[in-house]
Amino acid sequence: MARVAVLGSNSFAGTAFIDAALSETHEVLGISRSPEPPPIFLPYRENSRASAYRFQQLDLNRDFDAVCAALADFAPAFVVDFAGQGMVAESWTRPEQWYQTNIVSKVRLHEFLRRHRTLEKYVRVSTPEVYGSTPHLIREHQPYAPSTPYAVSHAAIDMSLAAFHRNYGFPVVLTRFANFFGPGQQLYRIVPRTIIYALVGRRLSLDGAGTSVRAFIHSRDVAAALLRALVAGRPGETYHFSSNEFHSIRSVVEQICAQLAVQFSSFVDVGPERQGKDHAYLMDASKAQAEIDWRPRIAFAEGIRQTIKWVRANLDEIRRLPLEYVHKP
Repeated sequence: MARVAVLGSNSFAGTAFIDAALSETHEVLGISRSPEPPPIFLPYRENSRASAYRFQQLDLNRDFDAVCAALADFAPAFVVDFAGQGMVAESWTRPEQWYQTNIVSKVRLHEFLRRHRTLEKYVRVSTPEVYGSTPHLIREHQPYAPSTPYAVSHAAIDMSLAAFHRNYGFPVVLTRFANFFGPGQQLYRIVPRTIIYALVGRRLSLDGAGTSVRAFIHSRDVAAALLRALVAGRPGETYHFSSNEFHSIRSVVEQICAQLAVQFSSFVDVGPERQGKDHAYLMDASKAQAEIDWRPRIAFAEGIRQTIKWVRANLDEIRRLPLEYVHKP
């Protein structure tokens, strides 16, 4: 049992990780700038150890001193960091917001944490978008080539963390994941959005005809990967977590349509490609398999079935929620 602080705890992967960490008997502090979402997005609410979780609504930009005070009071052995401005396309509109949150405020946080004597490991949840489009399978030493302000902000803070490790011995473990999916994901993401639109009779716009290629990883496999990174990840190292199944976005939509018996051609409209969108992220996860004994367990088709089941079970509530991304500066 250990104390684990989760930054960005209301994120999709964050809630899945909290549920898994509680099941491993850890005591967990969650910090997020937004209030907790409805219970349908919080798997840990059903955990038998839910009382070992506490949540504080704090913003890393606006409440920096309070975030530091909460971390100092909790004295975590481990910090798992999901926090940051997300969304690729939107980062072009106000890039300074992405740089402020994902770089400036994070550097301030790391400067605080490096003096925190109880910290054993800081696990950073990064993104393959730091590499830019990758037409072939890549390893962890691939040079950065970010294509958007979002990706630039992640590459910058990853480089800063690497410098902190070299200079101070800061115990960072960098992790990069394929696209998350599964029950409880944000409704505007491609898998739940496709399912919801198909079930409510709304047409789906497919950016750039859906030709971009991604691997997908189930939220429970993400949580398992991060638990392995806490236990076995070596500070200063980077690990890729991905399946070996690669799908075009069009193929993802087609597979969902097949499971729902919806005709693709009558459901989908082709829209323009997003600015700066990378065509493919193809990561080699063999290092994580060899060094920390992780591999994905949930196949893509099974994860789609689970997500369809979750949407059907909660459709009445989902209909009352925003289905589009709402930006918070």
